[in-house]
Amino acid sequence: MKRGYIFDLDGTIYLGEKIIEGAGETIKALRDRGDKVIFLTNKSIETTDAYVNKLNKLGVETAPKDVINSNLLTARYLKAKLAFKGKVMVIGEAPLMNEIKEQGLEVSDNPEEVNYVVLGWDRKFTYDKLNIAFQAWRNGAKVVATNPDRTCPMHGGQIPDCGAMIGAMEGATGEKVDIILGKPSLLAAKFIVEDILKLPSERCFMVGDRLETDVKMGNDYGMNSILVLTGITDKNMVEKTPFKPHYTLNSVKDILTMKIDTVV
Repeated sequence: MKRGYIFDLDGTIYLGEKIIEGAGETIKALRDRGDKVIFLTNKSIETTDAYVNKLNKLGVETAPKDVINSNLLTARYLKAKLAFKGKVMVIGEAPLMNEIKEQGLEVSDNPEEVNYVVLGWDRKFTYDKLNIAFQAWRNGAKVVATNPDRTCPMHGGQIPDCGAMIGAMEGATGEKVDIILGKPSLLAAKFIVEDILKLPSERCFMVGDRLETDVKMGNDYGMNSILVLTGITDKNMVEKTPFKPHYTLNSVKDILTMKIDTVV
């Protein structure tokens, strides 16, 4: 039986500009035996084309259809909700902005006319942007976010991610954002499992380095969750978390030799 694998990227397939040992060989072996492979990233500061190019450069053969990011998931959601009848304010960088515009949605910085505020990772985040978003919320705009990641793993450490923008907005409003479209969203899981992989959830594996996003999404949607210890999470964190992975591996290369006991 074919299986479906959804791989996180940062901390799972590569760190920064360096591929994790054995990742490319593992992806090839899974495909060669007939399994389906999709890459899913919460990172909103790059386009899907950039990920395709990076993976190919690192030796992982990848086509545009193989990569899904939180920008695409967010833009699809807004398109369905607004049906071209509303406007969106975007806190984020060019890839997120462009993805939303490519879906035919209108972007505005006027807090009196926007229906949605979108929070993405923004490395030029300012008080002025926060204030405009806050005023839009006061005027009734809903607030959505691309992803909840507090940090992004890099060689030598971590840097703040979209979670910092979410924290600022929630601190100002006193309310949680209305919805998060990237991992661990069940909307994302449903779209990938049912529309892309087209397999039963119990024959799918969510593979990543984060407990609160990768593992949680896999568990919540009835997939098999695989935690790899090459990114954010270490063994001590696994012992304390409520989001217990079905499998914990040192690296993605261990997938080929792991004993699978939850899938037939």
